[in-house]
Amino acid sequence: MTYNRDIIKRIKRLASVCLCLLASLCVYLLASSTLYAAHQVKDGILSHITDTVACRQWVDSQLKQMTLKQRVGQLFIHTVEPSVLQRNKDQIQSAIKDYGIGGLLFSSGQAEKQVQITNLAQKWSRIPLMITFDGEWGLSMRLKDMPVFPKNRVLGCISNDSLIYKYGRETARELKEIGVQVNFAPVTDIDNNPENPVINVRSFGSNPQEVGRKVAAYVKGLQDGGVMAVCKHFPGHGDTNVDSHKALPTLKFNKERLDSIELPPFRKGIEAGVAGVMVGHLHVPELSDHPASVSQSIISNTLCQELQFGGLVFTDALEMKGIASHSESVCADALLAGNDVLLVPRNLKKAMASVMQAIKDKRISEKLIEDKCRKVLTYKYALGLSTTPIINETGIAERICTPEAALLSEELDRAAVTVLKDSAEMLPLNATLSGNVLLSISPSLSQAYPFYHQLKESIPVSWIHANPDSINWIRERLRPVQQVIISIHQKDYSQYLPLINELAKDKPVAIVHFAIQAPLTKAESVLNNASAIVLAHADTEPLQRYVADVMTGKDKVDGRLSVDIGGRWKSGTGITIDPDHPYSYTPEDFGMSSKTLSQIDDIAKEGIQAKAYPGCHILILKEGYPIYNKCFGTFTYSSQREIKENDMFDLASVSKVAGTLLAVMKLYDEGRFGLTDKISKYVTWLKNTDKKNITIEELLFHESGLPAYINFYEDAIDKKVLRVDLIKKKRDAAHRIKIDENQFVPVIIPLKKEFVSSHQDAKYSIRLTDSLYLNPAFHQVMRQKVIQAPVKGHSYRYSCVNFMLLKEMVESLSGKNMDAYLDSVFYKPMGLTHTAYNPTKRFNKSDIVPTSARDYIRRITLQGEVNDEAAALWGGVSGNAGLFSTAHDLSTLFQMLLDKGMCGDRRYLSRATCELFLNMKSKNSRRGLGFDKPDTNRPDASPCAPEAPASVFGHTGFTGTAVWADPDNDLLYIFLSNRTYPTAFDHKNLLKNNIRPRIQQVMYRALNQ
Repeated sequence: MTYNRDIIKRIKRLASVCLCLLASLCVYLLASSTLYAAHQVKDGILSHITDTVACRQWVDSQLKQMTLKQRVGQLFIHTVEPSVLQRNKDQIQSAIKDYGIGGLLFSSGQAEKQVQITNLAQKWSRIPLMITFDGEWGLSMRLKDMPVFPKNRVLGCISNDSLIYKYGRETARELKEIGVQVNFAPVTDIDNNPENPVINVRSFGSNPQEVGRKVAAYVKGLQDGGVMAVCKHFPGHGDTNVDSHKALPTLKFNKERLDSIELPPFRKGIEAGVAGVMVGHLHVPELSDHPASVSQSIISNTLCQELQFGGLVFTDALEMKGIASHSESVCADALLAGNDVLLVPRNLKKAMASVMQAIKDKRISEKLIEDKCRKVLTYKYALGLSTTPIINETGIAERICTPEAALLSEELDRAAVTVLKDSAEMLPLNATLSGNVLLSISPSLSQAYPFYHQLKESIPVSWIHANPDSINWIRERLRPVQQVIISIHQKDYSQYLPLINELAKDKPVAIVHFAIQAPLTKAESVLNNASAIVLAHADTEPLQRYVADVMTGKDKVDGRLSVDIGGRWKSGTGITIDPDHPYSYTPEDFGMSSKTLSQIDDIAKEGIQAKAYPGCHILILKEGYPIYNKCFGTFTYSSQREIKENDMFDLASVSKVAGTLLAVMKLYDEGRFGLTDKISKYVTWLKNTDKKNITIEELLFHESGLPAYINFYEDAIDKKVLRVDLIKKKRDAAHRIKIDENQFVPVIIPLKKEFVSSHQDAKYSIRLTDSLYLNPAFHQVMRQKVIQAPVKGHSYRYSCVNFMLLKEMVESLSGKNMDAYLDSVFYKPMGLTHTAYNPTKRFNKSDIVPTSARDYIRRITLQGEVNDEAAALWGGVSGNAGLFSTAHDLSTLFQMLLDKGMCGDRRYLSRATCELFLNMKSKNSRRGLGFDKPDTNRPDASPCAPEAPASVFGHTGFTGTAVWADPDNDLLYIFLSNRTYPTAFDHKNLLKNNIRPRIQQVMYRALNQ
């Protein structure tokens, strides 16, 4: 067979072309797959891609549609404000439309505004933007009112790295809620230079191996949560004394030093699959003559080749003075050095022009730009940016600030607590020593209250608050004391150092540092002399309670120092405390029987089984110390949420004595009124009425003749729209909701529009529920109802209206709203952190026990809203009800009364005022001066146990609460429950089964055994 030579030549040429094409395809596939090769052996962001073919196709399709300028634009992250002002919108839109930027970095602001502008920006951009964030310690670093987590130096004290992973996952969840894909964290620098002005607490510590472990854990957590982590500031900004925001720092170290100190944490991050590394503006003469952020030797050779990093390389902000003065072509130099993404200054036009000019001058090839753009687009695909993300703009704060986030913050705080020293085996503190004294050094007395209160749960301890003017008195007061606990809550305590040293040389002294970033190196002599040292690193209430439990052997601790302190205390120092048998006192130490007290458990459980209440908290103090403290049951009968010690209860009428009466006593103490004064003297709208001659004493004794209660809400009901009777004795088609025995109301009760609205505004400013708001003008209607109420003699008649009028007097005399007045003179100074009117303003509903499944007027489950209708209409602050609190906070208030006005070393009421109000009793009833008391003449009708002496004072509440203080025996009994849930009328077994008096009876039996 013969062949035409031309045909043979054509076949050869075709074969040659095919081979070239095949080779080109292989090179392309190899090149495009190198993005994955560096990460496939690790758990990097690119492992999120399940279909690499689809990724390449999307990247190719985007590249084909892009001009050279747009490809360059993808390499720029533009820094902007999270503002919705038109000027800011125009700036962002211009950056997107005119320059095709690849992403945004927002400066500080508010989450809601950042989400709004992010949605707009994503809408304007053809290729979805990479939204970056500088959140080294979470969203709170840049955004207001976001969850607060510990700084890295504190996290570095945590022994359990799984908590750092968990923290990374939570940070990723929060970032995704605001549409962020990249977090410029973790700081991977070593904190080994105390003179460093910029890193310090941002680093995990001074030990390279420990820092590396924390970096790896955080990276995995963040990236498993779908957010890119970026280790910074390569090759290490820790051992410098210059801030690169202001100048160029120099690291004068040889390669061996860099390999052993600065680089190991970055290696650990890369091994963990970190997808990003940020290069710092640092001069490292051993590696390069150029700053690291524009050094090919440092980026391409050291980072990418030696450390085998294949992810995105980010510059630090190019407007920082550490690099801004480098040259006009800093952006081009950064790309040539190996950076993929440029964090550009606000002058985007100038920055873009410099890169385009470098391309025109052939300094940068178009191929380099294409490769970097391909790399950026690949990571965008991996981060879910192949389609435009839209963020839900409603409920942002609620979605981010979850109870779980708060609990994680507390968990991290606890895990970081470090026992630095226990040379005399002082810990756990010995409960048998009667000479324990807490000396608190803090700006305010109340700051140390949670720590003191929790210590008292386990050991006998008294409390002194340090004052610079009383150092000599403190020295004399502590001279005979057996051991001292010193809690430090402020950074500067130098004026107390001589006193602390003197004490530490004389007796066992345990020092607890709650002060954040306290300058411990300046107190090295104190650290050397103290018997025990605990570093808490934070000063929150839950952490104070935890540290107290650690010190009394109730909880364990295993934190380790993350940085060196002075010459003695090295990173890694720490003592593990995990006691099997913690010290604590027993009821027997106070002459009471533990066995007898345990019978209270059975009564409390009986109440739950009888549906007297879903849950309760019972607290008994003897001589100021808790000898019985237990919670039972759950929030509701169907709930799994158990009652806990810090849960807040609606106190109902206990508010009369824990709120209104205390304010009255304080004003009396100051001589602002007399008991025989007429109430109309201070509540002037009662003048010219038949109430004008009622005295304050008559109001306190409930001898004013006023009715027991006034149904104010009836005047808010629109009866023209209702068209039927409000209450019927039998259920019918119109009256299907039962509110009490033989009382039924309509399902929907219309309210007058002139008084109630579904939206809050200047006119309807008083919150009843999230969908009901009251016009303050209704208060005039309520006052008129009081004026019109009949007065029937002056014999005993219990009346909530009496205390409503006393509240009006308190506000008239104090010039403040009663809740603000009580906060200022009692609650805040005493450290009552869980006592408040209208608690939903400060607390999550999840921390408040519900009282009603469906209030028939407000039509919601009452959880944080006061159960009492009148108190609700008064705005949540009423003289008869409205206060929410915990058993612990109540115990502090009533122990103060038992101690005749003293709490700690501060006097809140004079002894004379306490004696008067606690002992004065009506001639006509069992009532005291504002307080309820036992009925010793009719024990069967008494609210107390028959064994309660006549000196007992306190009160009960409609929601199932009670507090009784016994001066004769120095006993305090508190019972809190939500017996009104789901309804008050069907759940009266608390009274029928005599639960509260029976528990009190057991208490007295335990006392006599």
